[in-house]
Amino acid sequence: MNMNIKIISVALALISLAACSVPAAQTPSTLTTPSATTTSSATTRPLPPTPSVDETRALAEQAYIFAYPMLENYKTMYTQAINVGSPSFRAPFNQLYHTTALANPDAKDVVRPNNDTFYSLDWLDLRAEPMVISVPEIKGRYYSFQLVDMYTFDFAYIGTRATGTAVGNYLVAGPAWQGKAPAGIDDVFQSEGNLVYSLTRTQVSGDADVPNVQAIQKQYKIQPLSAFLGQPAAPAAPGLNFPPFDQDTEQSAGFIEYFNFLLGQVKIDLSEQDLIASFGRIGIGPNRPFDVTALDPATRDAINAGVTSALEQIKNDQSQLGEQKNGWNLTGRVFGTREQMQGQYLTRAAAAYYGLYGNVLEEAYYPSTNMDVDRNPLDGSKHRYVLKFTKDQIPAVDAFWSLTMYDANQMMVDNPINRYSIGDRTAGLQYGADGSLEIYLQRDSPGQDKESNWLPAPDGRFSLTLRMYLPKSYELDPLYAPPGIQKRD
Repeated sequence: MNMNIKIISVALALISLAACSVPAAQTPSTLTTPSATTTSSATTRPLPPTPSVDETRALAEQAYIFAYPMLENYKTMYTQAINVGSPSFRAPFNQLYHTTALANPDAKDVVRPNNDTFYSLDWLDLRAEPMVISVPEIKGRYYSFQLVDMYTFDFAYIGTRATGTAVGNYLVAGPAWQGKAPAGIDDVFQSEGNLVYSLTRTQVSGDADVPNVQAIQKQYKIQPLSAFLGQPAAPAAPGLNFPPFDQDTEQSAGFIEYFNFLLGQVKIDLSEQDLIASFGRIGIGPNRPFDVTALDPATRDAINAGVTSALEQIKNDQSQLGEQKNGWNLTGRVFGTREQMQGQYLTRAAAAYYGLYGNVLEEAYYPSTNMDVDRNPLDGSKHRYVLKFTKDQIPAVDAFWSLTMYDANQMMVDNPINRYSIGDRTAGLQYGADGSLEIYLQRDSPGQDKESNWLPAPDGRFSLTLRMYLPKSYELDPLYAPPGIQKRD
């Protein structure tokens, strides 16, 4: 197998897990926003002697792998909710932002977009008081609010699988909150950090369904607990200076400034307090001042070397992220709750590198491929292909499934029938008398009698992602592998 194909295969599998991609941060700006004091519970203790150069390098490497998902999450937060000059800015904290159109080939700001759902997002600031998420009754349609903490754990879900289809009000609180759920609150979800990413997906069944989903989005509501109760607002929290995000700083000794800031806004789990304390030997700690220019050259070089080594591991050590079968990349559990992902620092960092905000497997499972069953690259300029499911191989889901086509640039493919994905909701999809299903993957029409099952390919290399929303439990153990893609010529 060509090594380039292997690397791309791993990358597209992890990118497909991501809810969305965020461009690199633009020219940063400083913003002051209300904040509470640090929530860190790390115990102050005497530090061991100054580390040697080798120890400094090793500590930096370990700390960077631990911090990497948090840093990438901060980058997204900074571009979407803080830096108003960023093209990726969406809305300030505690304000919902909705996408209201299905992705198509003209959408170039996100790689490997889905054609199945509308996104709604909100960065929740929980420092002054909890926030309440209210949802309408949603029957016959998949939806989910994915709640991601500052460590990037998927600590809670609201939606079809997790909370059902009824009207509901859900309280999301920060780590310092010790109140009781008032009347009218259906459940309470407590984060380990003061800031939470709420990422919502609402099923859209084609263009005709768009107005229906837009109406549902207008019924989603996020408000402070005081507003929900009809009481005066809580006092504003003290101001907080968000450090301007810079990619080069993140990938050098300067990452410690970001890490210290973030540690000051989370509860440090008891199981990791000693680990975080050990990082203190190189200047790491909750809200601890850090000036990279004040480091002596040997220390700065050692920390930079540790960061470089950590990044190499994050990019290259993909052995625990999944497996390949039938030419498909099957990504295992690389996102989840703290309990599910505890201690898996390198796995979590590698997943964050290729795409943040992946769902837990029970919510969605995304096999991907860029090769046929013989492990040759998929190429619409050279071959016609077919993906044939027997009746027993059709993806088993409680919501729906879809197959999306992407070109060599990981964008949707312009085509004469304006079809960018195909699946169990595709109108007119034809099944065999035995319950089998054939999907034709090729540049030109397979003939009028087969166009109902045609997913147009580009005139060149392409890749595919199969999205399974609410997969049946037996599809996850072992991981479901779609059948291999066969050449038709």
